[in-house]
Amino acid sequence: MNSAVNTANTETNNDVETPSLSSLVQLWAKIGVLSFGGPAAQIALMHKLIVEKMRWMTEKEYLNALSFCMLLPGPEAMQLAAYAGWRSNGVLGGIIAGALFVIPGAIVIMALAWIYAVYGNVPLIQALFLGVKAAVLVIVVEALLKISKKALKSTSLKILAGLSFISIFFLNIPYPLIVLAAAAYGFFLARGKTPDAQTLVDKPEGFSALIKTVSIWLFIWLVPLFAVALLSDQQILIEIGKFFSKLAVVTFGGAYAVLAYMGQDVVNYWGWLTPEEMMDGFGLAETTPGPLILVTEFVGFLAGFKEGGLSLGVAAALITLWTTFIPCFLWIFAGAPYIEWIGAQPKLKSALQAISAAVVGVILNLSVWFALHVMFKEVNLTNYGPIKLWQPELATVDWRVIGLTALCALLILKLKWGIVRVLTISSLFGAALVYAQGGF
Repeated sequence: MNSAVNTANTETNNDVETPSLSSLVQLWAKIGVLSFGGPAAQIALMHKLIVEKMRWMTEKEYLNALSFCMLLPGPEAMQLAAYAGWRSNGVLGGIIAGALFVIPGAIVIMALAWIYAVYGNVPLIQALFLGVKAAVLVIVVEALLKISKKALKSTSLKILAGLSFISIFFLNIPYPLIVLAAAAYGFFLARGKTPDAQTLVDKPEGFSALIKTVSIWLFIWLVPLFAVALLSDQQILIEIGKFFSKLAVVTFGGAYAVLAYMGQDVVNYWGWLTPEEMMDGFGLAETTPGPLILVTEFVGFLAGFKEGGLSLGVAAALITLWTTFIPCFLWIFAGAPYIEWIGAQPKLKSALQAISAAVVGVILNLSVWFALHVMFKEVNLTNYGPIKLWQPELATVDWRVIGLTALCALLILKLKWGIVRVLTISSLFGAALVYAQGGF
């Protein structure tokens, strides 16, 4: 990369080591197995091992990459892994790092999804998941608080987040349109601004290389999907391929933004899962290693399993994995040489900040929608002209969930307990409440 920075950016790569492929495989296999706790914990784990222990990246390189990945569609932790591998060992290193970050968790989710599909109606399992749903709701709220603190740094961005919530919750405006409108607003807001001389970075050369990279990864991403469409008579596989491919392009803001867009469409439009099953899948993804976005694999498996049993469930899960993670390699390998340059462009930076603010509103929508469907057994959608309103039946309130949610809020928000620990405690309390009310 032909980057020229002034004396404000004096950190060099003299202390950075280039790992062998065998060392790369060993470390990323370790990270893939140990990466519990969601994006924040995974990013911290990668920093500790890659920057502090192995010294494969400098602090500045890591933070620049993290900022870039958080503004891409899709899971930021997996994309950061792919970038770190690319930075040290090129494209092969990026593929190895990204794949090993995902594969252990994907194997576990596949097994758990099968167990859930076969035995999910067992009363004991349903009792355990009563507590899981409460914990998941608090986890989403915690993510909302953390993201909003970072993203809403001005009054205009706070207003944008509010408008985003109103647009999706009350007006049912599609998420991609909200993202585009936010980007246009941010771009317009920065008109007339020029790059700060202290952060000036030359644009990398080689536009033909960018076109080649994009073409190759588009081919890898889409050709298998076309093959499925031509060779398979299972319409659900085609629908899943299209839906999750679209998801991979428009879901800025990480795994929680994916859930915000996916959750309601999967339940209300496609009818693949119930709200309870969606929450259960999120709970499973929270308790397993790998990126939280592996919940998409759970969704794909259950949708396919309901349609045609185990073999179709596995096929649907593999398609969701492909369409969720292959685009991540496209974004990273295409954008990696431009990371420093993009961060120095006021208009692009402002557009990405506006998208982040809009994502806060979308995640708030997810939080409210989850809360209604978890705390009440019946929730009805009522239309008042262009306005839609989710209205719970107050008589169907589940006081057990409200109590468990309060407990989880205390443990997570106040006492700062770890996610796996809280999920375990909450699920056991949920089972105890069900048992006390008449057993399993």
